Amino acid sequence: MRQGGQGGRDAMNMHLIDWVIVAAVLSVLILIVTSTRKHMHGVSGFLAADRCGGRYLLCISEGIAGLGAVTLLAFWQQYTKTGFTGIWWSLPNWPLLFVLALSGWVLYRYRQTRALTLAQFLEMRYSRNFRVYAGMLAFLSGVINYGVFPGLNARLFIHFCGLPEQFDVAGAQIPTFPVVMALLLGLALFFTFMGGQIAIMLSNFFQGVLCMIVLVVAALVVYVKVGWPHIGEGLATAPANQSLVNPFKTSEIEGFNMWFFLIQYFLWFYQWKAWQGTQAYNASAKTPHEAKMAQILGMWRYFAQEMLVPIFAICALAFLVHADFASEAASVKQTLAQMGSEKLQTQMTVPIVLGKILPVGIMGALTVVILAAAVSTDESYLHSWGSIFIQDVVMPLRRTPLSPEAHLWCLRLSICGVALFAFVFSMYFSMTDYIRMFFAVTGAIYLGGAGCCIIGGLYTRLGTTTAAWAVMIVAPIMAVVNILCGQIVAADPAARGLMPWLQSALYPLGGLGEIIRGIGRIDGQVASFHISAAAIATYVLVSLLSYRGKFDLDRMLHRGRHAVAEDIAKGGAEMTGLAKWLGITRDFTPWDKVIYYGSVGWMVLWAVVFALGVYYHYLITEIPDALWSSFWRMIIWLALILGFVVTVWFLIGGVRDVKEMIHLLRTRVQDETDDGRVVHEEEV
Repeated sequence: MRQGGQGGRDAMNMHLIDWVIVAAVLSVLILIVTSTRKHMHGVSGFLAADRCGGRYLLCISEGIAGLGAVTLLAFWQQYTKTGFTGIWWSLPNWPLLFVLALSGWVLYRYRQTRALTLAQFLEMRYSRNFRVYAGMLAFLSGVINYGVFPGLNARLFIHFCGLPEQFDVAGAQIPTFPVVMALLLGLALFFTFMGGQIAIMLSNFFQGVLCMIVLVVAALVVYVKVGWPHIGEGLATAPANQSLVNPFKTSEIEGFNMWFFLIQYFLWFYQWKAWQGTQAYNASAKTPHEAKMAQILGMWRYFAQEMLVPIFAICALAFLVHADFASEAASVKQTLAQMGSEKLQTQMTVPIVLGKILPVGIMGALTVVILAAAVSTDESYLHSWGSIFIQDVVMPLRRTPLSPEAHLWCLRLSICGVALFAFVFSMYFSMTDYIRMFFAVTGAIYLGGAGCCIIGGLYTRLGTTTAAWAVMIVAPIMAVVNILCGQIVAADPAARGLMPWLQSALYPLGGLGEIIRGIGRIDGQVASFHISAAAIATYVLVSLLSYRGKFDLDRMLHRGRHAVAEDIAKGGAEMTGLAKWLGITRDFTPWDKVIYYGSVGWMVLWAVVFALGVYYHYLITEIPDALWSSFWRMIIWLALILGFVVTVWFLIGGVRDVKEMIHLLRTRVQDETDDGRVVHEEEV
């Protein structure tokens, strides 16, 4: 908390001006969301915005939903451990992600299926019973994974704003944590109920643009305030083999070492678009080509964000360790020490430091970013998991479809149920791992097997229903065992472990207890890799053993005689030569080609930078820390410039897409049968 003399910031980090900024943005958001209600008429509108999303609208709104306040915390937590070195080992992600986006990997074919949810596609490809099972797995994995979001959002908001742990109401002491958590969830529910995916996309677009502007400005302010000399000198004090500057001296950094990032490269490819936290965006594009272009553009937004977010954590690190900030840093360290849990301390380090050094106005603007990131992710996740339960578990079991009105009410009730579960889960669950590790292993309950089912189902005619069942049984069992063992190992018999009674029962069993200890010490990232590798082997083996005949991919993907008129490219000649090899189709306009080739160039540039760095270090000589320091200083300025350019570019394109979306929603004829059902031949 700030002490006296801060002009209205005595009791907390926030000035009255900061709260006015927050209130003004909230008012605009409520007006935007309220205006969308008249455009949302049916189930497809609630679930997928009637497939009216343009590329810029999609990439900005999905981007802020994917960012999330929890994701900010996770990345800040990571970069306080790795410093600049985490950026280096993320560089191969950039060309890899561009390859996935440029090729339309998974997403293009998924959009061709015209499915409203991923499990609807799984019914098309495998069977209705498998859809229900996979939908239930996706739902359970998703709500457990999401269960920590409201609590982390609330803690971030409380510590960043410097709110008291409790407040007085008529003489009664009310804890702040559950109140803030309920308010954030309530706001997300209001946005979701008003206009479904339409309201989510439009509100997220406004929040996404605002967040990019604020991130650029706030990162510049924090960087200037701390200063490069302090950053360079502060990070140079790291212990041996825990370097925060030299990426080849990180062997003793806990969790976030080279292997963490190598596994991440594999998981990007294997799990691409499998996670359903923002699943509605996968179905909301106007055409498959718009979906592909949204992914390409989304990579530019992602890279700008990926380069800006570490600046806050790195400046916070320098603030805490440099002698010039010792007196101010002492109060931060004292606040962190009072939190007790080491993981909670690492989560809240950056927010508390930022609350200490940001000036009035910028503090309010960054609070808006945190609020927007929290609410946008909450509304997208609530919408996704609530929709998946109704669409992929309840509806396939019904013999007759619901009326559109009843269907919408079921969706809203399911979304409320997810919010209630998340509130209770966040109140009582004890986080025993780093946030990104928790995400990896809880996501693996579903993602471990889903990657095989999606890739095998979209790209091969050989994958079988039996194989899909096998991997979606093996992977969840492995993930659940890892989670339980981790909780048992982390729990003190007298503390709030997930199942302390199981700990007491199993530890005396000698060898079994040692196995549990071993599994429990495997971090979430490594566990996710083991689960995925086992799933791939299972899918291939069982498919070969149970193969009976080729699947009709053309019908499922609406190709050839099964094509849908509104999804067909309008005009243009077929590509040949280099353009065809690069994946450019006749859908591409001249400006699309400029974006595409520019993206290829950016991808190649960073692939070369990474390759040269590795080659020089291992085959010529070690790169001195001073040279690394100069490189990172250049990266900071590149991040600020890229963030500014991308923000202006996407704002112009996004405004155009918003206008076009509203026009389409006003003029499009509703199809009441477009509600996620799959009609099989025997039912016609």
